[in-house]
Amino acid sequence: MWVERQWPRPRERWRSQPNPLSFAYPDQPPVLCDISLTIQDGERVGIIGHNGCGKTTLFMLLCGVLTPAAGQISLLGQPLQPGQFRPEVGLLFQDPDDQLFSASVWDDIAFGPQNMGFTPQEVEARVRHAAEMTGIPHLLERLPHHLSGGEKQMVAIAGLLAMTPRILLYDEPTANLDLRTRRRLIRFLQNSTETLLISAHDLEFVLEVCDRALLIDEGRIIADGSPQEVMGDQALMEAHGLEKPHSLIPHEEPHHGS
Repeated sequence: MWVERQWPRPRERWRSQPNPLSFAYPDQPPVLCDISLTIQDGERVGIIGHNGCGKTTLFMLLCGVLTPAAGQISLLGQPLQPGQFRPEVGLLFQDPDDQLFSASVWDDIAFGPQNMGFTPQEVEARVRHAAEMTGIPHLLERLPHHLSGGEKQMVAIAGLLAMTPRILLYDEPTANLDLRTRRRLIRFLQNSTETLLISAHDLEFVLEVCDRALLIDEGRIIADGSPQEVMGDQALMEAHGLEKPHSLIPHEEPHHGS
């Protein structure tokens, strides 16, 4: 599996990778089997499937936390070695409390750039820019644990953006959001230029944000196409434990008597 930068050439459709990816935890059956795909620069890919289908494990492999049992991951044309630091990849955990640990929002956002060796001036510029992008400059002096779930999520995203990754992995990004913050996140991601992989049970969110959807079940890619094509197939969705999004269900017009 690889992520490939194609710009300024026309973006290709997805190609097969000759070294499909597989992974199993010790003494367990495989979690991922023969995952073979290419993700193009700037694409927004939604990864859907029921709990335990392998979505989060795939993210852990992409960011280097786990090492594949078989296959090769290449990033922008370069093979990645086991344990290799991947500053080009940013991972948003499902629970933002797993990412926020500093005494202030400012410190949390600054943590990544500081550890990447940027000067204090560069760190400050990155913090302020990331805060502006996510609409949270008013929170910079706040204590992270005093924030709402939605505010914490935006702070965690700002922390990733401050490191300017080329690829962002979002694990259930709407899990802690109210409707207003969810809408704000949708607008933000629709305008994003980064490559996005989004694991979500919120299928309406995937429809609004993504231009490609992968359905994974039992560790394998079952379907690959536009969100409307994949999630609009009711038989396919039901066969793999999912429901067709409400917005894709035709609604009959009420019949009025004459």
